[in-house]
Amino acid sequence: MPRFKIFVGSALLLVIIILLATRLMEPDPDMPNDSKDVALKIALPKNAFNKKDFLRYRLKQSELKSALSAYFKKAIVSGDIVGAGVSIVHGDSILISEGFGKRSVNSPEMVNDETLFRLGSLSKGFAGVLAAQIKHEGKLDWNDKVRDYLPDFRLGDEKNTEHITLANILSHTSGTPYHSFTNLVEAGLPLSDIASRFRDIVPISEPGMLYSYQNAMFALCGEMMTRATGQKINTLLGDRLFKPLGMCTTTMDHESLVGAANIAMPHVRARNGWRATRLRNNYYNAIAAGGISSTALDMARWMRFLLGNNPEIMDASAIGEAFNPFVKIGGYKYYKKWPGHVASYYGFGWRIHKYKDQDSQSIKTIWHHGGSVNNYRNEIGMYPEDDLGICVLLNGHSRIAQRVIPDLNKIVRSVYSNNFNELVFNDGLDHKVSMQ
Repeated sequence: MPRFKIFVGSALLLVIIILLATRLMEPDPDMPNDSKDVALKIALPKNAFNKKDFLRYRLKQSELKSALSAYFKKAIVSGDIVGAGVSIVHGDSILISEGFGKRSVNSPEMVNDETLFRLGSLSKGFAGVLAAQIKHEGKLDWNDKVRDYLPDFRLGDEKNTEHITLANILSHTSGTPYHSFTNLVEAGLPLSDIASRFRDIVPISEPGMLYSYQNAMFALCGEMMTRATGQKINTLLGDRLFKPLGMCTTTMDHESLVGAANIAMPHVRARNGWRATRLRNNYYNAIAAGGISSTALDMARWMRFLLGNNPEIMDASAIGEAFNPFVKIGGYKYYKKWPGHVASYYGFGWRIHKYKDQDSQSIKTIWHHGGSVNNYRNEIGMYPEDDLGICVLLNGHSRIAQRVIPDLNKIVRSVYSNNFNELVFNDGLDHKVSMQ
């Protein structure tokens, strides 16, 4: 009799586990449609995967989503943010691609993973990687002189001008004073006109010696790529990166942005909270510096690519050239307060931070950039040693932007107990299954 009871009890427990696994393997209603399709395809083949591993993967993914929901709900309730598009990637798996909060304080519509935000200077990261691709093809070189592509360009005397290279403008080391002629970019002047105006600027250092952040000077890299390839910067980005990566909702012009049905409106602080403001028609003359708009889902695809998961589009070694530290960043910056910070550098369109990991005590790397334009505020951070990427898009300037990358990294580590192997579901076929 006792054996019979044990048998019946075990059978009932097995039925419960199977029902729970079946429920969890159903596609999440909050996931994008193509993510649901992938989840269904994973569940169908017999013996194609370890169900226990897949169940654990989905449980952890659900736990991560709950933790993020709590984090952003707190920020919304406290008035720190209006809305956010959030994506977290590990390897070729998109763990989270979600929206939190509202597109506008004046509307009930909520942010989702396909809501458009203006990226601001996150655009620089695309330009740096694109330049690395064109360089890899032999059509450009980091040491190419700006003057050879833009004959009217001049900064300082002839000797100084002849030493300013593509590497210098991509790394903000041309010797130009901080934010020179950003006002001309804001005013919409063509880059060819802005290039000729630098003759009126007195350099603050020799080329390559000093980091001094730029928009106008950086944007000249787009003109150099255009003249090296015969294609405009928006065509290059679209054909070489956005289309191959399936970044279907990413835009690079004002008309496409204002015509989009799903967009997060920019906001400014008001007396009693937030006030939605208008979409400005600026920085589309300087796409490489700040003219791209995108979504949480497309930024997840971008991060997955940066982690080396699309070698058919670009070799990982070529991508890596954009992340080589070129110049050390001095002075006070918010990211220098991040846990374990050791030093910060700038590569080509990217900041590279070195930090001491609090668990392993080893020195690790973060590829990072912030972005701000038209009252949008964004952050992207990649942890290459952990194969992890985090991106947060905000439709208003918020103090949480300065800490959101390490905050979310801490949440990920907490959910997975620092076991990053649990971030990836392996189907037993010796490759990772992407949830997107």
